[in-house]
Amino acid sequence: MTYKPTPPSLDEIAAALQGYDPKALRADTVNAFLAKLVSPVQASEDVGVFDALDRVLAEDVISPISVPPHDNSAMDGFAFRGSELKAGQSTSLRVVGTAYAGKAYAEPVGAGECVKIMTGAVMPEGLDTVIPVEFTQIEGEVLSFAADVVRQGDNRRCLGEDLMAGQPALRKGDRIGPAALGLIASLGLPGVKVWRKVKVAYFSTGDEILSLGEAPREGAVYDSNRYTVFGLLKRMNVDVLDMGVIADEPKALEAAFRSAAANADAIITSGGVSMGEADYTKAMMKKLGDVAFWRIAMRPGRPMAVGRLEENGRSAALFGLPGNPVAVMVTFLAFVRPALLKLMGSEAPAPVYLKARSAEALRKKPGRTEYQRGVVTREPDGGLTVRITGNQGSGVLRSMVEANGLIVLHHDQGNIVAGGEVDVMMFDGAI
Repeated sequence: MTYKPTPPSLDEIAAALQGYDPKALRADTVNAFLAKLVSPVQASEDVGVFDALDRVLAEDVISPISVPPHDNSAMDGFAFRGSELKAGQSTSLRVVGTAYAGKAYAEPVGAGECVKIMTGAVMPEGLDTVIPVEFTQIEGEVLSFAADVVRQGDNRRCLGEDLMAGQPALRKGDRIGPAALGLIASLGLPGVKVWRKVKVAYFSTGDEILSLGEAPREGAVYDSNRYTVFGLLKRMNVDVLDMGVIADEPKALEAAFRSAAANADAIITSGGVSMGEADYTKAMMKKLGDVAFWRIAMRPGRPMAVGRLEENGRSAALFGLPGNPVAVMVTFLAFVRPALLKLMGSEAPAPVYLKARSAEALRKKPGRTEYQRGVVTREPDGGLTVRITGNQGSGVLRSMVEANGLIVLHHDQGNIVAGGEVDVMMFDGAI
């Protein structure tokens, strides 16, 4: 029987965080809280290489072979003994054969001799250096090249210089990208062991929300959040459970939350978590689980609910996001995505911010973190410049389409002068 420790309650997590205040929570402390809230999935499965993209390794991949498996030539040229090079003197050698990629050159090579060799071909026994063909001259069987154009050992790939047999090629917790697929295949492995896919249920709430196909009506808006969240989740390669739009009605909300908790590892909602709202969504979250309601010192975003819901012996992490479209995307990228990566078993490091010069002055009050939509471009001097996309309202979804990253103005920062350096969280690969 596997022992599964009881996860800490939200109160226990909060007690471990210095300065925790749900009514004025710093954005840079949110991820520390969420890292303690979620635990990686435990079940694993074997998948083929073609099905392994963006999955997370459940164990180290140990190389069964050395890569490369033998000394070989790094380019087309001529292989010879580097000991025959003389400083300041040209070199002349007799060509005695040709080594092709895919088969060993079996003939002996004597002193003063060399072998024409193709890229990737096994280095003939005793030879350790390759002179590129473009640096050589040939008259009959005699090869010659100028002094000091090559050193002993040049242009040779050594056995195991990439990876030795028995060494870890990839580590448990690595998320498998295209390069890792190629590495796995290069080891002759048909598949790997990965953590099972995480399942995420999501739905929008509110009587003012229209689903696609419904006729417009006064005071109502079409739901965009379900589709942006769907896209964000698909980019993470999780299983998605779209539960549609749930009306602000107690029985419907309770049924939706119970179904989501029983069938998913995480639940994402949009709308119904503002501090001043007296709606059924917050009440139902409180009724069914251990949930905290935050007012985060950030823009856009601010209201957010987090916690766990229990149903039929299962526990699902809950992320209640704001209703405004841009706020949904910002809070997902800043907080939910890192938490889901941990849930997936990923050991991915925190995202690396790019440094860019702001093309314009930015107004900012210390005391909150601001995420402004920006477009990063490269200048002729090689430096990066970022400009905002215009209207930064939390409902202006078009500005997210135009942007390629978020300008992150940190909690303690004030105004930014034109030309001042800022951090940018790039979208590439995330949205």
